[in-house]
Amino acid sequence: MSGRRLLPQILTYLAVLVLVVVTLAPLVWLFIMSISSTKDLTTLPLPWLPSHEDFSRYARLLTLAAHSTGEEFIYALRNSLTASLSATAIALVVGIPAAYSFSRFPGRIGLLYAVLATYMMPPVALILPLYLVFSALHLLNSVGALTIVYCTILLPFVTWLLKANFDAVPVEIEQAARIDGAGLFGVIRHVTLPVAKAGLGTAALFAVLLAWDEFFYALLYTNDIRAKTLPVAIADFAAGRATDYALISAAGILTALPPVLIAFFLQKSLIAGLAAGGVKG
Repeated sequence: MSGRRLLPQILTYLAVLVLVVVTLAPLVWLFIMSISSTKDLTTLPLPWLPSHEDFSRYARLLTLAAHSTGEEFIYALRNSLTASLSATAIALVVGIPAAYSFSRFPGRIGLLYAVLATYMMPPVALILPLYLVFSALHLLNSVGALTIVYCTILLPFVTWLLKANFDAVPVEIEQAARIDGAGLFGVIRHVTLPVAKAGLGTAALFAVLLAWDEFFYALLYTNDIRAKTLPVAIADFAAGRATDYALISAAGILTALPPVLIAFFLQKSLIAGLAAGGVKG
């Protein structure tokens, strides 16, 4: 009997180990590349460890010297933070009442499907219309244009995810609050959102990640450091004749660090938020 129990545990731990290795191996190799010399990166076969550690690329990326690689990276970091956080905030402000409405009034579910249909549309279908609108409004090459575009991506996703979490909130709790004199927005603020806070955190995290990693629109609607985001800036580092792979790797590590840290500290809320809509009651 103990042997039957031991085998599933061993298989489970092996599966977790494989998952961890597969997930972390690219990041580990990226870090090794970022501290390797050009000679190490151009030697065949590639060495597993650098002959000597070189952290100069990180120093180059974290400087604000005029017309430097660091200036472009720091400005791109600022633009990514501004666009992703602003779009996430707007998506939550609009998505919370929309999700609550779809959750408590099922007759409007058709409208939710229509909203999700816009989320499923390929980005290439919206390039020209958005470009013409932004050009007419003089918003091209601005963080504001990216924020608007990201809202069109995040709002349907946030609404759908929050709707699933609001479905799991017992209606009786809200009815008790209404009997005590709470208004609609009071019920949402003081009852529904605290109960569904795990789902709210999950929606916010995924929204930030979606905007943070977006490349297609940022590439088309920006052309200098005033609005370029990190994915576009990293792509520009690889556009020269002599590509510095260690610099690109260092930029990748610094770009991945904020989302990884956020996901690490919010992992419990993330799991609870994703599972909240699975069982109602």
